Amino acid sequence: MPTRTHRRDTPPPKTGSSETEVLRAFLDYLRASIAAKVDGAPEPQVRTAAVPSGTNLLGLLNQLTFVERAIFLGDEVTDWQATFQAAPADGVADVVARYRETVERANEVLDGCIDLAAPVPRPQPGRPGPSVRWALIHTIEETGRHAGHADILRELIDGATGR
Repeated sequence: MPTRTHRRDTPPPKTGSSETEVLRAFLDYLRASIAAKVDGAPEPQVRTAAVPSGTNLLGLLNQLTFVERAIFLGDEVTDWQATFQAAPADGVADVVARYRETVERANEVLDGCIDLAAPVPRPQPGRPGPSVRWALIHTIEETGRHAGHADILRELIDGATGR
């Protein structure tokens, strides 16, 4: 039986009143939660599927990196299923650092977006992005969903709970 560690839960963010402030704060809250959940998870269990679908803790964060890159940075992903597996050479620290760097770059893009109805800017002309509002809400949904999966997987790995 894994040794249980309990982190104190971090409450949802207190935000300003604008829609943009609320959406950005909740997205950053979820981003920090899942990065913390993966950070420090032991090898090889962090790569081990604990459910029949093959879902593993490191793969969840790797996939979210691709989601952020596609939505906010305009990267094209041709095989979404492959994004659920981290490269064998990538350790936990590598995947966490890559995710955090991608989040930082995505936030730089978002810092320039003042109209939630406008499309997310794209570096490639002719490939319009989704609206900023849609991009934020979809990324909140995707990150929240995977954060819930990560909570369960991390507890199965070493008993760690909390955000």
